[in-house]
Amino acid sequence: MIGELVIKRASKISVECEIKNKHMENENGSAGITRREMLAGTAVAVTALAITRVTGLEAAPASPIVTPVESAGVSFNVNGKAVDLEMDTRTTLLDVLREHLHLTGTKKGCDHGQCGACTVLVNGRRINSCLSLALQHQDDSIITIEGIGTPENLHPMQSAFIKHDGYQCGYCTPGQICSAVAVLEEIKAGVPSHVSTELMGPMEFTNAEFRERMSGNICRCGAYSNIAQAAAEVAGVTG
Repeated sequence: MIGELVIKRASKISVECEIKNKHMENENGSAGITRREMLAGTAVAVTALAITRVTGLEAAPASPIVTPVESAGVSFNVNGKAVDLEMDTRTTLLDVLREHLHLTGTKKGCDHGQCGACTVLVNGRRINSCLSLALQHQDDSIITIEGIGTPENLHPMQSAFIKHDGYQCGYCTPGQICSAVAVLEEIKAGVPSHVSTELMGPMEFTNAEFRERMSGNICRCGAYSNIAQAAAEVAGVTG
């Protein structure tokens, strides 16, 4: 409101000065304006410009066209159950599991694929679900920690974690267990790692192999040795 009044006042003074100038031209044949009028007009104009910028009275830019969020359907199998969902196309698999299916065992840690807390098994292979869009998994089979075992029927890896105290706060444990289960399958299948001495030969479970393959699963409590002991027991390695 103040800015508008100042602008109107500046316009009025400008018009008055122009009328006087023309009047003097008619009388004297030459243009004329007093020093006082010039200074007053300049001051008002500068003030109006400053207030306009501060108060935001300048013409607002046109509002951008809001594009509606696209949604799409996807169907996959989670822990042995068929699931059909309609979702925002930007939704990650992690958010679908936690927010849509309420399978909160899978944890959101860094949300950048660096901590491994969100590890799940997709078609038998471990992935970071925070980096994968749900729509990429049409017709896939997904196993979360809830599908690995239950309190009444624990998976051998879960039992070994309890026995060897492979957790402390427990936040990373679901991802650690899912990843450890997949690691043993990778070794059985002969999938090499960066520390494998033979790329084409059969793989064996060693402490170095396990630690290398589990390096993407971070435990801030530092239970790595206990986790390795638990996995070694499941793998049938003693000593």
